[in-house]
Amino acid sequence: MAKQKKAPRPKAQTPKGFRDYFGPEVTERAEMLNTIAGVYHQYGFDALESSGVETVEALGKFLPDVDRPNEGVFAWQDEDDSWMALRYDLTAPLARVYAQHRNDLPLPYRRYAMGPVWRNEKPGPGRYRQFYQCDADTVGAGSVAADAEICAMLADTLEKVGIPRGDYLIRVNNRKVLNGVLECMGLDDDAQRDAVLRTIDKFDKVGEAGVRELLGKGRLDASGAYIDGVGLSDAQAEPVVAFLTSGRLEAAETLANLRAAIGASTVGEEGVAELEQIAELLAAQGYGPDRIIIDPSVVRGLGYYTGPVFEAELTFEILDEKGRKRQFGSVAGGGRYDDLVKRFTGQAVPATGVSIGVDRLLAALREKGRIGGSVQGPVVVTVMDRDRMADYQAMVAELRQAGLRAEVYLGNPKNFGNQLKYADKRESPVAVIEGGDEKDKGVVQIKDLILGAKLAEDASLEEWKDHPSQYEVPRDQMVAKVQEILDLHK
Repeated sequence: MAKQKKAPRPKAQTPKGFRDYFGPEVTERAEMLNTIAGVYHQYGFDALESSGVETVEALGKFLPDVDRPNEGVFAWQDEDDSWMALRYDLTAPLARVYAQHRNDLPLPYRRYAMGPVWRNEKPGPGRYRQFYQCDADTVGAGSVAADAEICAMLADTLEKVGIPRGDYLIRVNNRKVLNGVLECMGLDDDAQRDAVLRTIDKFDKVGEAGVRELLGKGRLDASGAYIDGVGLSDAQAEPVVAFLTSGRLEAAETLANLRAAIGASTVGEEGVAELEQIAELLAAQGYGPDRIIIDPSVVRGLGYYTGPVFEAELTFEILDEKGRKRQFGSVAGGGRYDDLVKRFTGQAVPATGVSIGVDRLLAALREKGRIGGSVQGPVVVTVMDRDRMADYQAMVAELRQAGLRAEVYLGNPKNFGNQLKYADKRESPVAVIEGGDEKDKGVVQIKDLILGAKLAEDASLEEWKDHPSQYEVPRDQMVAKVQEILDLHK
C-alpha cells in the first residue's frame, strides 16, 4: 500500500494587500480614534456601529470613483443565493441604515462611525486592501450650514490629534460651480465632460500649462510619452482654466473670479452662492483662511457629490523613498451627496459628511515625531521560586490595583537572566525581585531597568556606584517605590 503523503504545511504569510498590526500601532490607533470620537461627540454626533457586511444590492455601485461593475469589493454568494460583500466605505452602510430605521431616527440624523473597510483593489506601497476610516455625517439637513459645520469640526479634529495650525489646510469647492463651468463651455458629450473632469483632477500635478495642453491637443509627460488631449479649442478651455486658477486667494476675490468663470449659468451661480455662505458661516466662528479656504482645484470624485466638497491637506514637507521633499498631502475628505439615500426610499434626502483616513493621519503624526516613540511596557514581577507563584500573583495584583500595568513572568523561571531579557524585550521600566532571602527579610528588590540600561551604555564604575539602579525596600513599600521610579521616567 502506497504511503499516504502528508498535507503540506500552510505558509505563514500575510495575505497580499493586508498587514498585521502590533501592540504600539494598535494602541496609537485606539487613542487617536478615541480623541476623534471626543470631538465628534462634542459637536453633537452620535456613534453608530453597522455591520461589516452588506448585501451587494445595498452597496450599489462599488466605489464612487471606479466604473468597474462587480469589482472593487470582496463578495460571495450566501446560502440563499444572495450576494454579500464586505463594506468598502462607511457611507453606503449609513444610507442603508437611515433608510431602514428612518422612522425611529431624529431628523436631521447626525452620526459618526469608525472601523475597517475592505477594497478589492491592486495593493501598492502604503496602499492596503483593509484600512480604517473614521466618518461623520449629517443626514436630512439641506442647509450648507451642515457643510460648514463639518469643515469646522474637521479643523478642530486635526488640531486635537496633534496637527497644529499652519500644518494643515482644508480646501472647499462645489460640484455645482464646476457644472456651471461645463455648461458655460457648451459641452453636451458625456465622454468629453468626463475627460474634462479627469483633466481637472490632474491640476495639482501638471499645473495650468499642463491642463491647457491636456484640454487641447495633448502633452508629453515626464517619461516622454505623448498623452492625447480632450480636443477643445482655446476658447472652450478658458472657463476651465479660469475656474482652476481662481483659488488660494482671499474668499471675496476667489468668489468674484468664480462668478466670472461660470458666466450666466444658473446652477453655477447657485454653487458660488453656497460657497459664499459657507465662507461667511466659518468666518463667524473664527475659522479664517489660515485654516479653511475656497479652492476650485478640489475634485474628490465630483461625479459622486452633488454640492460642496472638501479636503484636508497636510502642508508640511516630508522626504519620499528617494529622499526628495514633497508635501504629505490629503488625509481626509468629503462633501454633500444628496442622492445616496434616494436609492432606497425614492425620495431625495440631503446628506453631507467627511471621512478621515486614520492610517494616513497616524503616518503624518509619526513623521512629525508626535507619536511612535518608545512605548513603555509593563512592570515585570520575576519568579525566583516557582513554588511561590501565589506570592508573585499577590504582588502583581497590588500593582494593578494601584493602576499600574504589570505582569508576572510566566515563562520558564529556571534562568533568571532570561527573565530580565524578557523584560527588556517588553520594554519594561521596572522589574520586581523577591527571592527566598528577601522573603525572609520582608523586603523586595526593585530594579530600574531604564536607568540600568542607560548606566550600562555610558557610565563609569564610579557613576555606577553613585547611581545604583536597584533598590531594596520593605515589602509594604513596593508599590510606592515602583510608582516613584515610573514618575521619574515620565
